[in-house]
Amino acid sequence: MIRSKTSFWLGFTSGLAVVALIGFVVFLGMYLKQQMGTSSGDNSDTVAAVDNTAPTKNNPAAGNDAGNAAAGKPVSIKIANSDHVRGNKNAKVTIVEFSDYQCPFCSRFHDTMKEVMQKYPKDVRWIFKHFPLDSIHPYARKAAEAAECAGEQNKFWEYSDAIYANQDKLNDEYIVSAGKDVGLNEAKFKSCLDSGKFTKKVDEDMSYGQSLGVQGTPGSFVNGQAIPGAVPFSEIEKLIKAALK
Repeated sequence: MIRSKTSFWLGFTSGLAVVALIGFVVFLGMYLKQQMGTSSGDNSDTVAAVDNTAPTKNNPAAGNDAGNAAAGKPVSIKIANSDHVRGNKNAKVTIVEFSDYQCPFCSRFHDTMKEVMQKYPKDVRWIFKHFPLDSIHPYARKAAEAAECAGEQNKFWEYSDAIYANQDKLNDEYIVSAGKDVGLNEAKFKSCLDSGKFTKKVDEDMSYGQSLGVQGTPGSFVNGQAIPGAVPFSEIEKLIKAALK
């Protein structure tokens, strides 16, 4: 009986050791994969985008736009009256950004773009469009709609700055409290957000981004030239200087 119990515990212990070893190997593989992705210059959040690049009745040039962007050719981007503009509206250089409020790379690029606007306030206009990656960022869409509600009170950029600066706090509660932090009328803001007033606007931004070939965030265009990912200030500045010549 003693020998039987001893054999059982030896077998049980060996089984645990094997499971632990397998877990360690799996974890090590995931860690090394993540490190390889970081070292290879990964600078954007990407998911499989819906195929929305085929020409349609309402957007016959969509397929060409996506193809040109993928080939590195400039594309023509529509700027709607409802789009939010930071900087000189008549600037020679237009930077259109498709962004996600929960994307860490977008937060980094947001700081880069603020630096751009500080250095080129008259030469650059920054257009912000929404591209929430719902499958990996559960709060991005609601934050986008909240930013539009803040825009109704002329606080779109202030709200956006607050969200990116406090991205680690992003949840349903903070999306609402951030409105208070930037001085919004709380009742109007919450009523707008609860109504889903800007759901369609966010959807339209994302669909348009997909038609241009955007598959991840941030996805930007400098005078129509596609710039994927959170590129550094030096790279953006080269394109700005080239456009200003």
